[in-house]
Amino acid sequence: MPEIPGAKPVPLPQLTRAADRLTFVYLEHCVVHRDANAITARDARGTVHIPAATLGALLLGPGTSVSQQAMVLLAESGSTAVWVGEHGVRYYAHGRTLTQSSRLLERQAELVTNRNSRLRVARQMYAMRFPGEDVSGLTMQQLRGREGARVRRLYRSHAERTGVEWDRRDYDTTDFEGGSPVNQALSAANTSLYGVVHAVIVALGCAPGLGFVHTGHIRSFVYDIADLYKADITLPIAFDIAARGASDIGAETRRAVRDAMKDGKFLETCVRDIQTLLTPDEDIEEYGPESFEDVVMLWDYNGRNVAGGVSYEE
Repeated sequence: MPEIPGAKPVPLPQLTRAADRLTFVYLEHCVVHRDANAITARDARGTVHIPAATLGALLLGPGTSVSQQAMVLLAESGSTAVWVGEHGVRYYAHGRTLTQSSRLLERQAELVTNRNSRLRVARQMYAMRFPGEDVSGLTMQQLRGREGARVRRLYRSHAERTGVEWDRRDYDTTDFEGGSPVNQALSAANTSLYGVVHAVIVALGCAPGLGFVHTGHIRSFVYDIADLYKADITLPIAFDIAARGASDIGAETRRAVRDAMKDGKFLETCVRDIQTLLTPDEDIEEYGPESFEDVVMLWDYNGRNVAGGVSYEE
């Protein structure tokens, strides 16, 4: 039998874990191609090489042209490709998971489709933002109210710290420059955060659309997880950028978010938090023994799985 033409997929065991990857790389006004197992970006200044297997998210800004082979490599490496506008307001694509197992995905679906377990996970998400406080008996309405008060306090605190005038969070995705400098910086920072969180969720094999607090959007779970980190990452960065009077708010904000994440601790935290929320009583490795087994089972009504690829003729 002749071989299938084209580059062979990168073997899963050779890929870098989500927790050990680069967070994101933003490119604009360049040609993106492939050289062996590296993504290349070429413009008038020259060419840079980016190892695809170590990349979490590649943000493709205005003026980028990407080849089919570059996209194949990104997808097979489990990296997320995100096409963004001039100020980063759109998400379009992602790569494959870094595991063959659907264990976390099935657990996520099980938890989100049961009202009691969904509330339990949502409470746990809020509890992570209120350390030392007991939120186990609060309703969703009470949790939302407490979270709203916390965020307003954070906005006021950073405004006083930096001297930036603050009224409220106000933005229009179709008119980035119509917002105040701090609102522009918040939008740019959140876009970068969403891209990285989305890359982690996809790499672990979870569903970006199955949220516990957010619902009805293809990235509901992305917003759930990203909200855990805004107080420590995007809020202080946005107010600092606005206070400096940056000439290019979007670019400087992205660089500041990248610098805040470059030590690798954020990815480790994000992976650990997702696994803890979905499997609090289990010690799950990102690559468990079954992760690389390319085995498809058939569901049986009696609660067991049976082997696929078998003829079950009566």
